[in-house]
Amino acid sequence: MTERICCMVMRINIDCNGCYRKVRRALLDMKELETHLIEKKQCRVSVCGRFVPRDVAIKIRKKTNRRVEILEIQEFSINDEQTHEEKPLMITSNTWNLETKPILKPV
Repeated sequence: MTERICCMVMRINIDCNGCYRKVRRALLDMKELETHLIEKKQCRVSVCGRFVPRDVAIKIRKKTNRRVEILEIQEFSINDEQTHEEKPLMITSNTWNLETKPILKPV
């Protein structure tokens, strides 16, 4: 049996806190989503889970009355035999600037 895990990035116009709350509430009501990330200033929403991307976009459109534009979809298949061979998901964005500091060891 093959299961699909999808990660999708969408553009949704988020003008104010009310729009943000609408989008957040719509995402929290969907049980098929495992994680979500709302980038308010960039008007981007990232979701991951076991779902059909088109269906999730339509549900968000109906619940929020906002235009939803799908920017990127990544699908990963998980087989029982190959779970240890899956590559980790990497989402790159210009807004995520993670800096690593060197670990200082005591002398």
